[in-house]
Amino acid sequence: MLPVSPEVKPNPMQNANFCSRLFVWWLNPLFKMGYKRKLEPNDMYSVLPEDRSQHLGEELQGYWDQEVKRAQKDTQEPSLTKAIVKCYWKSYLIWGMFTFLEEGTRVVQPIFLGKMISYVENSDSTDSVTLQEAYAYATVLSTCVLVWAVLHHLYFYHIQRVGMRLRVAMCHMIYRKALRLSSSALGKTTTGQIVNLLSNDVNRLDQVTMFLHYLWVGPLQAIIVTALLWMEVGMSCLAGMAILVVILLLQSCVWKLSSSLWSKTAALTDNRIQTISEIITGIRTIKMYAWEKSFIDLITSLRRKEIFKILRSSFFRGVNLALFFAVSKIMLFVTFVANDILDNLITASQVFVVVMLFEALRFTSTLYFPMAIEKVSEAVVSIQRIKNFLLLDEISQCYPQLPSDGEMTVDVQDFTAFWEKESGTPTLQDLSFTVRPGELLAVIGPVGTGKSSLLSAVLGELPPSQGKVSVHGRIAYVSQQPWVFSGTVRSNILFGKKYEKELYEEVIRACALEEDLQSFEDRDLTEIGDRGTTLSGGQKARINLARAVYQDADIYLLDDPLSAVDAEVSRHLFEQCICQTLSKKITILVTHQLQYLENATQILILKDGRMAQKGIYAEFPKPGIDFEDILLKTENEKAELPPGPGTPTLRKWSSSESSVPSLQSSSPSLEDAAPEDKDTENIQAIPSLESCSIGMVGFKIYKNCFRAGAHWFIIVFLILINVAAQVTYALQDWWLADWANERSTIYAMVFGQGNMIVMPDPDWYLGTYSGLMVATGLFSITRSLLLIYVLVNSSQTLHNEMLESILKAPVLFFDRNPIGRILNRFSKDTGHMDDSLPLTFLDFIQMFLFMTGVAGVMVGVIPWIAIPVIPLSIIFFLLRIYFLWTYGDIKRLECTTRSPVFSHLASSLQGLWSIRVYKAEQRFQEVFDAHQDLHSESWFLLLTTFQWFAVRLDVICAVFFIVICFGSLMLAKTLNPGQFGLVLSLALTFTWIFQWCVRQSAEVEKMMVSAERVVEYMELEKEAPWEYEYRPPLDWPHEGELAFEDVNFRHTLDGPLVLKDLTECTEPKEKTGIVGRTGAGKSSLVAALFRLSEPRGGIWIDNISITSIGLHHLRKKMSVVPQEAVLFTGTMRKNLDPFDEYTNEDLWDALEEVRLKEIIESLPDKMDTELVESGSNLSVGQRQLLCLARGILRKNQILIIDNATSHVDPRTDELIQKNIREKFSQCTVLTITHRLSTVIDSEWIMVWDSGRLDDYDEPYTMLQERDGLFYKMVQQLGEAEATALTERAKQLYFSKNFPYITHGEHVIMNAYSGQPSALTIFESTP
Repeated sequence: MLPVSPEVKPNPMQNANFCSRLFVWWLNPLFKMGYKRKLEPNDMYSVLPEDRSQHLGEELQGYWDQEVKRAQKDTQEPSLTKAIVKCYWKSYLIWGMFTFLEEGTRVVQPIFLGKMISYVENSDSTDSVTLQEAYAYATVLSTCVLVWAVLHHLYFYHIQRVGMRLRVAMCHMIYRKALRLSSSALGKTTTGQIVNLLSNDVNRLDQVTMFLHYLWVGPLQAIIVTALLWMEVGMSCLAGMAILVVILLLQSCVWKLSSSLWSKTAALTDNRIQTISEIITGIRTIKMYAWEKSFIDLITSLRRKEIFKILRSSFFRGVNLALFFAVSKIMLFVTFVANDILDNLITASQVFVVVMLFEALRFTSTLYFPMAIEKVSEAVVSIQRIKNFLLLDEISQCYPQLPSDGEMTVDVQDFTAFWEKESGTPTLQDLSFTVRPGELLAVIGPVGTGKSSLLSAVLGELPPSQGKVSVHGRIAYVSQQPWVFSGTVRSNILFGKKYEKELYEEVIRACALEEDLQSFEDRDLTEIGDRGTTLSGGQKARINLARAVYQDADIYLLDDPLSAVDAEVSRHLFEQCICQTLSKKITILVTHQLQYLENATQILILKDGRMAQKGIYAEFPKPGIDFEDILLKTENEKAELPPGPGTPTLRKWSSSESSVPSLQSSSPSLEDAAPEDKDTENIQAIPSLESCSIGMVGFKIYKNCFRAGAHWFIIVFLILINVAAQVTYALQDWWLADWANERSTIYAMVFGQGNMIVMPDPDWYLGTYSGLMVATGLFSITRSLLLIYVLVNSSQTLHNEMLESILKAPVLFFDRNPIGRILNRFSKDTGHMDDSLPLTFLDFIQMFLFMTGVAGVMVGVIPWIAIPVIPLSIIFFLLRIYFLWTYGDIKRLECTTRSPVFSHLASSLQGLWSIRVYKAEQRFQEVFDAHQDLHSESWFLLLTTFQWFAVRLDVICAVFFIVICFGSLMLAKTLNPGQFGLVLSLALTFTWIFQWCVRQSAEVEKMMVSAERVVEYMELEKEAPWEYEYRPPLDWPHEGELAFEDVNFRHTLDGPLVLKDLTECTEPKEKTGIVGRTGAGKSSLVAALFRLSEPRGGIWIDNISITSIGLHHLRKKMSVVPQEAVLFTGTMRKNLDPFDEYTNEDLWDALEEVRLKEIIESLPDKMDTELVESGSNLSVGQRQLLCLARGILRKNQILIIDNATSHVDPRTDELIQKNIREKFSQCTVLTITHRLSTVIDSEWIMVWDSGRLDDYDEPYTMLQERDGLFYKMVQQLGEAEATALTERAKQLYFSKNFPYITHGEHVIMNAYSGQPSALTIFESTP
């Protein structure tokens, strides 16, 4: 596989020596570069071989496959956890030993600290340690501090790499599974759910690895510490440990409770992301129906439920963090009270040993251990969700094999199959046919009769319940809804095959793409998809056809590719491509273009999943037979037949190509040309990454974040609470110090973090201390809950503002940004703000204030400590700035390189059947792995750059502690034991908390990048306002007159003109047909009317300029049925009437008008029948009819139908058009179509060519102009069809203009104008 970026830098870590790796010197050049300029993707180093997605994924997949086989053998459910453990236990166990060593060095530090204090205590005693021994203890203690710091960051770096590998491997497996899902399995999941698995669920695996070892290290350390405490203070230590056990049990219950909330939250998040995904893919429909506000309300409601669960979960975790802050105080208090009750004597050195042992235990047992329980509980939920996905049914790998004699055939015998076996109604029943090379089988039938399902059966996507399908040969498939991916036109056609110029040019000619490519600026190197020219439906269909033809397969399955193009192109495709280029191939063509049936070798007519008739054209009753009569001849018998195969049934999941409508996404970029010595074209992943900010996250983002969370006075109150919590915390120590100094007792004064002194008298001191401790606890809990509430509420507010912002963005924004990029902000970035940011920020604030308090106390006791503290702070501040310039850029790159992963997944799901049929799964898997590797490059740099920063902080802290340690020894004669112990214990505590505080500060900065990205989407360019102060009259438009004056229109500011100099006026209440070659600008006229992009020139509706009113006032007053059938997950009723605006009678009337009433009434749940994602359990034709019913419901004065019946059979289309003409007789109706029979009855017809209005007249008048474009288009249909259409146009013309002329009379026409000549001779036929 090719590298993931044009210029890949080798990873310098591979050749770095031991010292360079330990101190991360090899990253110095990157930091210099990051400080000078913004880092780009090309600046990142290539991923290490052992971290590559393919290697990791295949390794874990192997263990999972073994586990599945074992479970099947033992008739058990397979365990994904077991597969993960078998794969990673060795490396993970090794780093677990490092955790034990790290915590071991922390436990022994208080012992050496006690030895040093005993030197000061007993300096005059004969059994005291010598000064040299004290220096030796100081040296060992300093070494322990340094070793601990190095081990701490070494452990976290390597353990996070293990987490990264697990996450990458799991993503590889999820994508691999997505490519193999069966049709029934795809009905059980959604794009939103899979995106959530890839974004949030696998992230739990990343997190659990960091803390999992503390599940055994924590209890083990607690046992060791208990033993050491017993040696120091005897059994009184058990009182403090009992408090620890109670708190741990309480914390564990809280963590488990919050984790159970996580599983419920995940389901709500799935639902929200899926709905947003559907909004993005159907954005044109939503804008044209002016549904933005309604969808904002819907998502806000879903978000509110999700936030309620998140807030409860975060509150539980916030209380735990507050307990962590105060627990050492409580433990020490109880321990020394118990010691006093037992009347034990205690020295200063013992007190400080106890204090520091509890401090060491606090991190491991009250922070890491409960966090491990939480992360494990959440990971169990996520692993279960991922396992459920991995256990979904896969498509059987029944790829066709060539027979020994080399003969290619498609043989179907007695085939019966169900999309949904529960329904009991077969989708197809008793089908039998055989197709051989050189034969063309045409499959026709009404909408929803199983034509596409027949192709699914041949593809192997619809498994047989009886009968068999034998396919011998390589298959090429053209889906009913065309699929293109991000890349060039050429890469979409080649689809991984070697570029052969002659074959390529022949395919371009056969698929009528020459003229289209000439109109593109870069011809076939023009980029399409999310970053380039927006293609028309016909252009997409022909690119899909060209892709299939270029594959040079043996069997071609063409699912209605001719319906998306005009008559001229349709005839060209049929004659030049299907009949000529594919003349020696096996071809099965599903079509509604009945004029081509005489050229078919066989004709198969389907009716309700059964074979109504089969044979060759000559075998039917007579030449020119109306095939639709055969389809309809049994209509009258239908009521007498018992329910059987003819009963309508919904498919479980019918076509992968339509599961994610018109998804413009960042999927594989295929290299446009391959060297001649290569057999196939390589796929190269060079994603177009989104723009991002530079350097550190600005203060503005923090300000926006907090301002969105609460009013300013709550923020002030929060600051005061933080100050109060820290002051009461410090006052406990000062109170004890004052009392101890006043009362010289036999007990040593103890001072510092969590220190306590035995208090034999008076009770007043004990009461005051208890009051301060309670106040500290209350302030801490209040601070935690309030900060979490503010930040979670901020996340909700920013999410809602981002949603409103993107829905106010012009359609161009969605054309330029793939769905994965947008969903990334709503899934991963929002997830960070919901879940990680509040707790990380709280932890950082607690640690920062605590660290500040410790430093203040140290300076207060020994002022000279300010000498090293001040330069230390300055160095830290400057180093942090230097670090964050690079770290911030890398975090942004990590966010932007994550988006293509989601986009590629979504695009692959849309084109799943095409990927399978061309056996491109491996190539698409490689591209997914390339996207993952690119993301891993940024993630790896995130880990290593932080390690670079941490190592330098380790050195600074070690130097600081060495200075304090040896400096205190030098001044030992001037310090009492309490002061000496205080300074050393605080210095040791400072080094511990300083590391965690810095880590959390970097984490906060990292999380705030997600907030920054959300804020970026709140500031998008907006389309015109939805509402103006000026509102049109309530009954506007009452006539429906459209006027255009010098209208020019572009989809993009710098794009080509798609409408040019349009000046025309339509009469009120006219029925106008709009025709023209595919890509001529017909749908662009609709875009201009609805102001999807702002047109230049003037457009008036009933004398009101459309630019003078708000977009919603305009769009709500016109009904439109877009070219693309957009349906949402939910019931049929919700799809017809998403916001409950109409009565049941209105809905049934609309369904009757589009001929769907009988079908839906026959379903068990009728209009409450659930549709799966994008309505995939309906046929494409049925989806179009449902959308047509939705448009008809609005009953506006202007109705626009944009190719809305292209996949409907002609007879149904004719009946629908007749109904529309009758029901909307007093309305203006614009009908855009490629099927000329649909609009030949229109009063006027617009003919478009290359963005210009070529002609606008009555149909019959234009048919008299033999040089006219409309005449030529009609003639392309064939002589019989052209004659029939001309006769229909003639009848309409005379019934409208000359109603007194009878049908049988002949008229001499003026050959020039098409009007009756001045001398009109009427001849009555006998």
